[in-house]
Amino acid sequence: MSIQRERRDEWDRVQLLDTDGRLLPDADPPDLGDEALLAIYEDLRLARHFDERAVSFQRQGRIGTYAPIAGQEGAQVASAHALGAADWLVPTYREHAAKLVRGMEPAALLCTMAGHGEGYAIPGELNVTPEYVPIATQVPQTVGMAWASRLQGEEQAFLCYLGDGATSEGDFHEGLNFAGVFDTPNVFFCNNNGWAISLPRERQTASATIAGKARAYGFEGVQVDGMDPLAVYRVTREAVEKAKDPPEDERRPTLIEAVQYRYSAHSTADDPEVYREGVSEEWLDRDPIPRFGAFLRRSGRLDDELDDAIRTRVEERVADAIEVAEAVEADPDKVFEHVYAEPPDRLREQRAELDALRERHGDAPFRK
Repeated sequence: MSIQRERRDEWDRVQLLDTDGRLLPDADPPDLGDEALLAIYEDLRLARHFDERAVSFQRQGRIGTYAPIAGQEGAQVASAHALGAADWLVPTYREHAAKLVRGMEPAALLCTMAGHGEGYAIPGELNVTPEYVPIATQVPQTVGMAWASRLQGEEQAFLCYLGDGATSEGDFHEGLNFAGVFDTPNVFFCNNNGWAISLPRERQTASATIAGKARAYGFEGVQVDGMDPLAVYRVTREAVEKAKDPPEDERRPTLIEAVQYRYSAHSTADDPEVYREGVSEEWLDRDPIPRFGAFLRRSGRLDDELDDAIRTRVEERVADAIEVAEAVEADPDKVFEHVYAEPPDRLREQRAELDALRERHGDAPFRK
């Protein structure tokens, strides 16, 4: 027996720029000055260059498994720029660009990827949580943070990133249900990049859109072109304002579905050629960096000289970060810390083996 699924998409996908970086005829762009627009562009450049270097470093064995972001920079950078200074950002393991926008240093991110626990430490002045790796566990936790903030009378929004795969987890439904009932100041930002590792979007859910899932929880869902930074900024900013700025009885959470495509693998431990063909021209034409750059050039905000200067700053910043991160020395003793209150026999044996190697060779083999 075949099952017929009704697939009606009643959500208009928000888009402001065409693939050539021209404002669409009916576009309503956000009110951003030259400085803010150029800052978004420089952060897009930083995200792409950081991503390229990180993938290269992983292939050289200089960092561990890495989650690439190529193609998703527009959604991350623009949404993070839409937050206010007091708002919170809750990332997954792929939100490198968003964390950079919020003030994390590239060197800290690289230290984390190289296995140094100190890289996970968030400077106290930054409203960013450590990254979440288990799928969807951050959703109810972000809702709890938002609910606590509201009970204390604070004016903060809490932006929670998730992938389309997270929408199949129980934590997603529990979190959004609570947010809808108690009107927590949340913005749920789903990066729908077409694949949950090897599972395509159409196998993930029978819903016509992910944005449409918000209806079940009693609040608004918005679908946006995730590779259009201008549209992502506007949609996210509106959601942030709705979460915290209206009178208390009018504040509502929002679910944003940013439709995009990841150009590379799910992670450097993944081989996408096994389950999908190469990136189509349609998605390459939507690349957020040249698209947004073309918009800035057409509006007279960007030229070759400024673009070159931005590229130089970005390359120097990443190069400096690499130098700082690679100067951090590994301490093998930390391998045995923070796992067991009472180490089991096998761990004691491994520690004894390490001590024996040190007695024979010193610490030199364990240092860079």
